[in-house]
Amino acid sequence: MPPSQATTRLCALTRTEKPVTDLIRFVLGPDGVLVPDTEARAEGRGVWITLSHAAVAEAASKKVFARSLKTEVRLPEDLAGLTRLRLEQRFASSLAMARKAGQLATGAGKVKAAIESGELLALITATDAAEDGRNKMAQALRALHYAAEEAGEAAFTVPHLELLSSDQLGLALGLENVIHAALMTGAAARSALDKGLRLTRYNA
Repeated sequence: MPPSQATTRLCALTRTEKPVTDLIRFVLGPDGVLVPDTEARAEGRGVWITLSHAAVAEAASKKVFARSLKTEVRLPEDLAGLTRLRLEQRFASSLAMARKAGQLATGAGKVKAAIESGELLALITATDAAEDGRNKMAQALRALHYAAEEAGEAAFTVPHLELLSSDQLGLALGLENVIHAALMTGAAARSALDKGLRLTRYNA
């Protein structure tokens, strides 16, 4: 079982204790090569590093993993890049699950309808989206915020995730030319959002 969100671990790089939601775990594979354990489920002793591309790259360059595991460690050529790829794959898979559960809409028209419905959990835009299309969706999102304020409702922020290209989104969802998507309310969508936010933090 993965650790609960309340669990804390020591970052092997900074030597500070942090919640596991702020960290990413690494383990040795059967071949002795270090790999990111993005689900924090792998057997064996793990090394926890702050959830950041820069932190993982620094830990690799300073031989933090070998010191922590007290054994010889073989690192991939670009551990930080591999970690980003694994987080992207995890996010993409979760989007596919959300779509299967009926909690993800694609296409400009359906996404705008999702925004207007008030059931939007997160807005997703491809990283290679045209600027005008990106702006139109952002404007629709802002209009929703303004409407809530004018109605005297509590302020809220809907995350706008730009993490995957249109090709990556299309491959994950089994569709062509995916530029805009909307995560709706539901457990599968919430899981996808959580993974998207982790990837966002890693890229920051």
